[in-house]
Amino acid sequence: MKRAAYYSCVPQMQDHWPIKKALTLSDVDITHPFLTLSRQQVENYIVLHMTTEQQEHLRAQGQVDFNARDDDTGEMYVMKLKWRGSYYNLIGKWGRVVRGKGLDVGQEIKIRWENGCLHFSVPQQQIVAVPPIRMVAAPVVQDQWPIKKILTLSDVDTNHPFLPLPRRLVEDHILVHWTPQLQEQLRKEEHVNVNARDCDTGEGYIMKFKWRGNYYNLIGKWGTIIRQKGLGVGKEIRLRWANECLFFSVPQERYVATASGMDNWPIKKALTLSDVDTNHPFLTLPGKAVEDHILFYWSQQAREQLRNEHQMNINARDDDTGDAYLMKLRWRGSYYNLIGKWGKIIRGKKLQVGMEIRLRWDNGCLFFSVPQL
Repeated sequence: MKRAAYYSCVPQMQDHWPIKKALTLSDVDITHPFLTLSRQQVENYIVLHMTTEQQEHLRAQGQVDFNARDDDTGEMYVMKLKWRGSYYNLIGKWGRVVRGKGLDVGQEIKIRWENGCLHFSVPQQQIVAVPPIRMVAAPVVQDQWPIKKILTLSDVDTNHPFLPLPRRLVEDHILVHWTPQLQEQLRKEEHVNVNARDCDTGEGYIMKFKWRGNYYNLIGKWGTIIRQKGLGVGKEIRLRWANECLFFSVPQERYVATASGMDNWPIKKALTLSDVDTNHPFLTLPGKAVEDHILFYWSQQAREQLRNEHQMNINARDDDTGDAYLMKLRWRGSYYNLIGKWGKIIRGKKLQVGMEIRLRWDNGCLFFSVPQL
């Protein structure tokens, strides 16, 4: 697959914007404004072209100031590039850029370095009006769940329970069905009560929609729903508005037994003394093994969330007993720690130094096994 070779006839067009990224929820969060960029792209297309003094300052201080230009409007900003180890954050006036340009999840930002300045552009998407008559032929089932989201760490945090949803999806598929009075109440008071129903269980809730500018938070009984449904990172929630009620569903994943083969258990480790210490319970796993055989299957959004938050809730299952756990994968730089219920697993399985643990990621869940000798 060497598709790049087919575009060799237009090299200027190809390298005009060497860095392109679809904006994520964390990129447009004005409460903590920063744009996350991959290390390799920043070092290849930005840092490489900085002055020696700027490069040295970045290495010594972990951040560097520079001029940035919005090529769409011509506005100039003084911004900062902050080194975070495996990625970089663009900070400074990023919150102002988000608000000024009305940036939203899914929009593409393009970046290049030129003449000692960072240039960026977010092309405006052209909205093509579709004649209403075309909508009649579309089966209702297509729009049954117009809002779908893969849950992230912040979505399933019971200490601060809220579900953020992109502004455009909420306004196009929920608020459009509200009365003008209710919409105005949401804008003025920044929140409004709504009826919600779990389609999987039939349970009803009184919840709240809270307006946060570029997105909306679903709050109220969200913490209760997380606990009752055992929600974890990587699960998909689906939502729709009908009959003055917010309906939601989290389809249960089907676990398919994988045939025994070379990659059935790609991660294997002989337990060490620190791995079976119940006073400080955690399982240490090599960084490369985790990234190659676990994070490889995660969405880009989930991987970025792990880098930003340094830990993620995950679903785990003991393949020997069938027991399920809600655990945490914590990033420690060159390695990862599996924490949460690890102490309970040590005691329950009577783990000892020298035993071999085997792990794999399958259908949004971490499976593990410790064969009995």
